[in-house]
Amino acid sequence: MKRPPNLTRKLVLEDPQRAPDGAGGYAETWVALGTHWAEVKSLSGRLNSDSLSLQKYRITLRASPDGFASRPRPDQRFRDGSRLYRIDAVAENGPDARYLTCFAVAEVST
Repeated sequence: MKRPPNLTRKLVLEDPQRAPDGAGGYAETWVALGTHWAEVKSLSGRLNSDSLSLQKYRITLRASPDGFASRPRPDQRFRDGSRLYRIDAVAENGPDARYLTCFAVAEVST
């Protein structure tokens, strides 16, 4: 039997919001939608040409139904203090769909 994930990290789910900037464009801000307890596991990493370290992560958390504001989407991000995890994909984890797996990338300047 597979062990359940160890949900020990408190992450804040954030959603991008656009607001008019008064000059015909917009400004993007991030709004906190709530917190999730999660398991964060490091996957692969690389250094891109702009001296930016890209580290991939698998983030597991309790599932939320489709359409709920608490269910992560690929255009959102998680915040853990000053560290940001950009969500690339979200998938249901396991046959009973009790958990979600988010594949995310953290960017760190080197």
